[in-house]
Amino acid sequence: MSVATQAPASAASPVDEDARWKYLNHIRQTPGPFTDPASQDEVAMRMFDNFKVLVIGAGGLGCEILKNLAMSRFRDIHVIDMDTIDISNLNRQFLFRKADVGSYKAEVAARFVMNRVKGVSITAHNKTIQEFDLDFYRQFQLVICGLDSIEARRWINSTLVTIAEEGDPDSIKPLIDGGTEGFKGQARVVLPSFTSCIECQLDMHAPRAAVPLCTIASIPRQPEHCIEWAHVIAWDQEKPFPKLDKDDPEHVTWLFNKAAKRADEFGIQGVTYSLTQGTIKNIIPAIASTNAIIAAACCNEAFKLATSSVQCFGFENNYMMYSGNDSIYTYTFNHQKKPDCPVCSDQSRPLDVDPKATLQELLDSLAVRPEAQLKAPSIRAEGKSLYMRAPPQLEEQTRPNLTKTLLELGLADGQYVNVTDKAFNTQFDFTLVFK
Repeated sequence: MSVATQAPASAASPVDEDARWKYLNHIRQTPGPFTDPASQDEVAMRMFDNFKVLVIGAGGLGCEILKNLAMSRFRDIHVIDMDTIDISNLNRQFLFRKADVGSYKAEVAARFVMNRVKGVSITAHNKTIQEFDLDFYRQFQLVICGLDSIEARRWINSTLVTIAEEGDPDSIKPLIDGGTEGFKGQARVVLPSFTSCIECQLDMHAPRAAVPLCTIASIPRQPEHCIEWAHVIAWDQEKPFPKLDKDDPEHVTWLFNKAAKRADEFGIQGVTYSLTQGTIKNIIPAIASTNAIIAAACCNEAFKLATSSVQCFGFENNYMMYSGNDSIYTYTFNHQKKPDCPVCSDQSRPLDVDPKATLQELLDSLAVRPEAQLKAPSIRAEGKSLYMRAPPQLEEQTRPNLTKTLLELGLADGQYVNVTDKAFNTQFDFTLVFK
């Protein structure tokens, strides 16, 4: 479902309009040491008014990004978000009110911003990004992500790289990505096929290591260990409810009380209801101020790209990290493009494996390897399918291979294998390196 809503007609006079954008116009009309001279002419000035931007995500980051873009005079914006508003969103997603609970985030955010900033048009799409074809993404000059999902980032990244490889200069759709975790955040600029892409940087977002069950069961050292004990062990032993609902306050309260009691036994402090909820749902609390800082960084880069008013760090220092844990610290650096990136390179990536490992063990390892992070992989070798998850007939035929070792399957050191995952629209090429 897509909802296109035109901005209300502005009653402001030309004088009021000029005053509103006085400082923004000053930035654009005053050349600096890094200004592209071509951005100063009238044609370039008018092109900015027709610049079309896609925002993916209308949550904590997305709300800030939409507001900032509108206040930076971007006039044509589209936003994608399939989620609806929950009461828990209201503490940081400031475009929403209690009366909006249950409504689509994209629609409410678009309507709110257009009511406040006259002259902007925001089109809301209540869908997933995977539901759109390449033609949809080709219409934009810029894409900004405010997502909480690595998988979604990887999908849009590979989609934009695919479009960029068409060869047309207009096919390069810069991707600006922001992300936050508590008091930490990052903003980065990707020029598909030219700079380091999201997949090149995947190992910076490695899955969190699981806590060993023996630690949880016998020697907890942290409040999270006590919560996991209540979640994994106590719940299974006592079964207070037929099925755990992590959004049910009664269920969360039971886990909190169990965890708090265990923490007292071991002299551990810090077990709270909110920590219990965050731990069992694997949630890092969102901080509104962090969202605002990272969204500002993203929109600053968007303005630089759209106007050429100053040099964009996407060409050189393309990655900015922010930490607010101890005072305020930022670090900007150039993340290098990887020659064996499965998305923006044509080389296969080496994969260290034990030749005596089973195919199942190899596939399981792909979920935790920082450079892979594939949860439902299928795998082919040269000339044969080793294991395919679909269609059902082929899955049944290749299932016996899961218990065989790589040597038993006839695989050799240096052999090329191809891995796919239904969550991504690309294939991952690896070269086996026996260790």
